Amino acid sequence: MEINDPGTLAEVTAAFERYETALVTNDVAVLDELFWDSPHTLRYGVAENLYGYGAISAFRAARPSAGLARALFNTVITTYGRDFATANTEFRREGNPRTGRQSQTWMRTPEGWRVVAAHVSLIGG
Repeated sequence: MEINDPGTLAEVTAAFERYETALVTNDVAVLDELFWDSPHTLRYGVAENLYGYGAISAFRAARPSAGLARALFNTVITTYGRDFATANTEFRREGNPRTGRQSQTWMRTPEGWRVVAAHVSLIGG
């Protein structure tokens, strides 16, 4: 298995960057598109555990759209073969002293790269 095949890494990096842009601009349609539409998909958030695409989509639709801008750092994207990848990053939001962490597991599907599992948490205070 090849780790970080350059072409695959470029594809996942582009999908990750598209996700980040959609997140901070509250582009719910793109966020929904980039999560795998499956009952097996999950997202653990700061204050919620979401099981299945439907729960994730409902959360996105109800989420406030203010204060979403953030700065990323220590981003690590790793591909495993040509169809599986992880993306991990840390972030800070303006005016919030806490550091956030985000982990995503990406899978190539017939529709393109999709998040199949995600976890967001905060540290510090």
